[in-house]
Amino acid sequence: MENTKANPLGSAPVGGLMLKFAIPSIIGMLVSALYNIVDQLFIGQAVGMLGNAATNVAFPFSTACMAVALLLGIGGASCFNLTMGRGDTKRAGAFAGNSITMLIVSGLVISAVTLIFLTPLLDLFGASKAVLPYAQEYVRITALGFPFLILTTGGGHIIRADGSPQMTMACNLTGAFINTGLDALFVLVFHWGMAGAAAATVIGQLVSAIMVIVYMRKFRTVKLTRKDFKPHFPTVKRIASIGMASCFNQLAIAVVQIVLNNSLKHYGKLSEYGDSEPLAVAGIVMKVNMIVFSIVIGLAQGTQPIESFNYGAKQYDRVKKAYRLALITGIGISAAAFVAFQTIPRQILSLFGEGSETYFKFGVRFFRIFLFFTWLNAIQPITSTFFTSIGKPIKGVFLSLTRQFLFFIPFLLILPLFMGIDGIVFTGPIADLLSGIVAIAMAIFEFRAMNKLAEEAKTKE
Repeated sequence: MENTKANPLGSAPVGGLMLKFAIPSIIGMLVSALYNIVDQLFIGQAVGMLGNAATNVAFPFSTACMAVALLLGIGGASCFNLTMGRGDTKRAGAFAGNSITMLIVSGLVISAVTLIFLTPLLDLFGASKAVLPYAQEYVRITALGFPFLILTTGGGHIIRADGSPQMTMACNLTGAFINTGLDALFVLVFHWGMAGAAAATVIGQLVSAIMVIVYMRKFRTVKLTRKDFKPHFPTVKRIASIGMASCFNQLAIAVVQIVLNNSLKHYGKLSEYGDSEPLAVAGIVMKVNMIVFSIVIGLAQGTQPIESFNYGAKQYDRVKKAYRLALITGIGISAAAFVAFQTIPRQILSLFGEGSETYFKFGVRFFRIFLFFTWLNAIQPITSTFFTSIGKPIKGVFLSLTRQFLFFIPFLLILPLFMGIDGIVFTGPIADLLSGIVAIAMAIFEFRAMNKLAEEAKTKE
């Protein structure tokens, strides 16, 4: 237990640790979301509705990059903290090093695949004929930054696990400030349109990635050697198994986005809105909601080192307290977003440029109904991350898939057959409500299991 006492994760007040780890994590996740939304703000003002629709069609690429980054980043961070909690510093270094290596390799692979199959992928993602040229121009450039995006996002989790959440925050904020400044210059001053927004994004991501690489040379808690960075299949397999829940959650979001885009294009064409206006609206609504979701995910990720270390150290009360604090805070944040989405949806849409009256009519309706249960959105990601943190990836994977695959996609395919485009609008609240109920039920059962483990530990003492 000496390692537990020496490490603040096992002894410092849980509330204080939450602030230390969650706030930088939230800022990091917000920055990732803002990379996309800042581009859309400038594109909406300079290019218009078709530019907004193009960034929506391109969004699954970013989501796929995030999925890989979380697979290896959260997986590596959880393995690192669980191993450190058990006092095995040698193995912990291998988890950190292998994560970084695989982040770089996977980023290069995804970038190459995207550039080779760009047009077929954009067609698959729901691009209409009018939107396709804008999406092609944007993604051809942003694909060059995928390795930097993946390394920055995944590497940030490893840095946080090393006890340096402020450094993770610094990496993300630096890239975000550069991106925003260059967006204004390239899009509004130089009038480079989609290409300018994409170039600004890639440059910001490059700088952040360089900062991550520099930090790895000065790792704090263990000394990383070249051997730690050499891929070791059992180590990579364990990392992937632990990070799978967070990865699948992001992949599910990407799949939902693709199915949603195609459904909006099809049923929009049969409605008064046409095939491009619903695409543009959905892109804005999903990205605005992603800001809230990013805060919640950042909150969940901030609890990961606390939950992992204390579960490994068999301090179950601290694990449960961290989860409860995250859940209460997440629901409060989501409830505040719900109020905004219900009261000022038109004003939010107006930030992204002008549109027709039918555009705003659909947008206001989509905001209010589709995100009606957004205040429950915090439950599923926080609980899924909780299971990942305590080394139970199968439960985390199942939970990460409940909203998107178990509920959202089936209703998305069925309801529009009877309700047209309104069926798409009502799919969101139904999926949010059902997934929230499942998450709470699974957490209750896990708490009971931990209570039994605690009682057994006391009996042995």
